[in-house]
Amino acid sequence: MFVDREAELADWERRWAGSDAELLVLWGRRRVGKTELAGRFCADRPHVAYTAAPVREPDNLRGFAAALGMPGVRFESWEAALERVVERSGGERLALVLDEFPVLAGGTPGLTGVFQRWWDSAGRSTRLFVVLCGSAIGFMERELLAERSPLFGRRTGSLRLSPLEPWHVGAFAPATVPAERLALWGILGGIPAYLARLRGGDDWRVTVATEAFSPGGFLFEEVPFLMNTELREPATYLSILVAVAGGATRQTEIADRCRLAAASVNRYLATLIELGLIERRTPFFDPAPEKSRKGLYAVADPFVRFWCTFVLPARDVVAAGHGARHFRERVLPALPTFLGSSFEAACRRHVAVRGGPGGTYAMHVGRHWWKDSTGGLNELDLVAELSDGSYLIGECKATAAPVGAPVIERLRERISRLAPAVRERVRPAVFSQSGFVQGLARSAAARGVQLVPGSVVFR
Repeated sequence: MFVDREAELADWERRWAGSDAELLVLWGRRRVGKTELAGRFCADRPHVAYTAAPVREPDNLRGFAAALGMPGVRFESWEAALERVVERSGGERLALVLDEFPVLAGGTPGLTGVFQRWWDSAGRSTRLFVVLCGSAIGFMERELLAERSPLFGRRTGSLRLSPLEPWHVGAFAPATVPAERLALWGILGGIPAYLARLRGGDDWRVTVATEAFSPGGFLFEEVPFLMNTELREPATYLSILVAVAGGATRQTEIADRCRLAAASVNRYLATLIELGLIERRTPFFDPAPEKSRKGLYAVADPFVRFWCTFVLPARDVVAAGHGARHFRERVLPALPTFLGSSFEAACRRHVAVRGGPGGTYAMHVGRHWWKDSTGGLNELDLVAELSDGSYLIGECKATAAPVGAPVIERLRERISRLAPAVRERVRPAVFSQSGFVQGLARSAAARGVQLVPGSVVFR
């Protein structure tokens, strides 16, 4: 199933309509939908698409010749193969998609230099629409996008494909209610390949139990697979992910749990942040977030967080054949607590993408926390600076029961502790997965508080 990506397709369609050659770089984590995006774009356009295999150069050249519709031709080099692509285009628009480009480069030393010379001498003068696609994020950024790359300054566009948004879950499971969509997003995240495992009329619980809690399940070994394919020290990176998912939020805590030197942890954390697996959060109103000592680390990828929390500790249970029962009896009852932070994250994405009240859009979205004079911790689940200069400040509740007036009172009380310059520009809001008690809408409106039910967030 192909869902969303309208903005990405529109950008490529605009480029296709032009007359100049295009050299585009498409990258992102595995299973995020890069191949599907390129395939959807090329479906009704002249194209040549080849997915590289982890083999030596002659074998990939044979495969590429077959993709060109010339299985009997033997190219001696990639220079010769690319020259044939130019001939094939005949001066017209032709898309050339090379998927798994890092794999291709691994079997052909100096391939980026070959592309650079070909582009400078021939490619840029054609009407070719070239897409270099890959999942090895470090390679794509280092070898194709960095200043020292042979292709630096030659690409005409680049796209890091992100996971789908929380509300896109409904396209894969249209029969589910908002609470179930929260559970699915909190478990599977926005990775299309994971969501595609949700089949027709199957109960989503059965799907998760089958795919994540059985030895042959598609998701059972997914996180170790990601670590092994993306990173050189997979065991260390996985230990760090497990530590952060387990509540180690500061660098020193992570180092202690993983038995690593505190100074060395920064390098690993920076890589995991670049991969989109971990994020560093700082209080929203911190004046110097990059230098802040209040920064806390959290697992940013929903499925990785779920896997580290529930799947990894159950590996022996799964191996013994009790995975489905374990999911029913131990995991499902723990989900409501686990999904609290998932709902907060979904609400922040809702505001970041869809904007705030009155047609405003979000300039910056995050969380805020501080200690008061007594040492008590104050937290605001959602803070967004809006385009009109106001601040949307929200409480996000994923409780099973509808929210009542006390939540509004607590939010207003916390807002009252903020600096006067902020307080006078606040638009308070309450987000509730289970909606609101009867009659609350009128009293909330009278106090200027916006109420946002989960059905709106996941619509």
